[in-house]
Amino acid sequence: MSTAIITGASSGIGLDVARAYVKRGGNVVINGRDAAKLADAAAGLGAPAQVAAVAGDIGAASTGAALVQAAVERFGGVDVLVNNAGIFGVKPFVDVTEDELDGYLGINLRGTYLTTQAVVRRMAAQGTGGSIVNIGTVFVDHAKTGVPASAPLAAKGGVHALTVSLAAELAPLGIRVNLVAPGIIRTPLHQGFDVDDLAGLALLDRVGEVAETTDAVLYLVDSGFITGHILNLDGGYVSGRA
Repeated sequence: MSTAIITGASSGIGLDVARAYVKRGGNVVINGRDAAKLADAAAGLGAPAQVAAVAGDIGAASTGAALVQAAVERFGGVDVLVNNAGIFGVKPFVDVTEDELDGYLGINLRGTYLTTQAVVRRMAAQGTGGSIVNIGTVFVDHAKTGVPASAPLAAKGGVHALTVSLAAELAPLGIRVNLVAPGIIRTPLHQGFDVDDLAGLALLDRVGEVAETTDAVLYLVDSGFITGHILNLDGGYVSGRA
């Protein structure tokens, strides 16, 4: 039975991936910063024998180590890592503070980097390969006037670069590294405004749903001859306009 570590899994994309992974018979170790919210998410998955929860900030190396330890102790190892945890916000470039920049870099990039280090060490020791799927964003390569998000996008851009670099470095170990780059997806991230107002950004003239992101993640998890790939999940946002 395959085991996946999924960060940022208290809600939204990460929780939906966890739900789908459990439904198809896999084990999951889920992570989030809010222990109470994470515990509720774990209980909601309805499969206690297949779920472990580790609360903590992925920006700390100790959290990645704890995730791996939980996977090994509960399920015997780790086969898949989904680096979903991340934060996003808009603010004019010249107004971004050092603390805000550090926050985006700490969670979006440092957290992905350190968690991946911990998992790769374990995968290498197991000697059976593995699959890593990072979550980025199409806005890294296709910015939009009126959406000043230099700090989170600089951090996510690092995740895109890390994906390609690790795909090459880890290929001899049989570890594949890919990335899903969503456009506008209906998640709790967009609380406070009607996300459907952004439908016109995509050729398909609608926003994406978390289930569609999950489909993309699981496709890359399962596709044994794909590595170093950036999969845009944007309804055609990068290609054109409705």
